[in-house]
Amino acid sequence: MKTNTDFCKVTAIIRCEVLDKVELRLQELAVHGFSVMQVKGCGEYTDFYSLDCMTVHSRVEIFTSANRADVIAKAIMDVAHTGVEGDGIVAVLPVNQIYRIRKRAEMLPEDM
Repeated sequence: MKTNTDFCKVTAIIRCEVLDKVELRLQELAVHGFSVMQVKGCGEYTDFYSLDCMTVHSRVEIFTSANRADVIAKAIMDVAHTGVEGDGIVAVLPVNQIYRIRKRAEMLPEDM
């Protein structure tokens, strides 16, 4: 399998109440595409007052060129930071390949 390290995936698990601010910041950075999902989990902050100890957060996933990944990750942290447990996490992972289904072709970093 060939490996192309020119791409990264930025995944952020953030508080739902800061999602609008994060989306706006991503648009300001001209991020062309991202996905948002509601997730439920347990991490640094646990809601022990609930029968179900897990909390609801938003997960934002962005595929981007490697040279933009750190800028995007830092922007998310700047906007999502409250200083309280449960602010979330941001992970930057290398991506081997990205294909555009419509074109049935591999994407290039300059396409991002």
